[in-house]
Amino acid sequence: MAVSKLPVRSCLIDGEAIVCDKDGLAVFDLIRGHGSKASAVLCAFDLLELDGADLRRRPIEERKILLTELLHGSNLSIVLNEHFKEDGALVFNAACQLGCEGIVSKRLGSIYRCGRSPLWLKVKNPAAPAVRREAEEDWGK
Repeated sequence: MAVSKLPVRSCLIDGEAIVCDKDGLAVFDLIRGHGSKASAVLCAFDLLELDGADLRRRPIEERKILLTELLHGSNLSIVLNEHFKEDGALVFNAACQLGCEGIVSKRLGSIYRCGRSPLWLKVKNPAAPAVRREAEEDWGK
């Protein structure tokens, strides 16, 4: 377990397992593939607990700094999800051009909440294969 190799007594990381294609783009269908589990990495979004301290009520920017420090220099199968402070529309357009599934924008100062939050906005790229597949599955219901 990669988390057990981190220099902490305990931690709780919010993230998602991903498998990337040859271009480095996370592709949802690859996580389902046979043998792909070996190449899966945890894309870390947030740090919720560190050495027994509950961080969920601390601002997102503090949690991101702590997460960056925790993962800095580690060659583990945990990667920091890149975050940007630029205008959301510019970041979204760039993500779409790369073929990403979309972006999640989080208001500075926001605390961590399970589930949906009015302080977090998820915007999906309608041209991304995973989003198209999700829409097709919804139509079939």
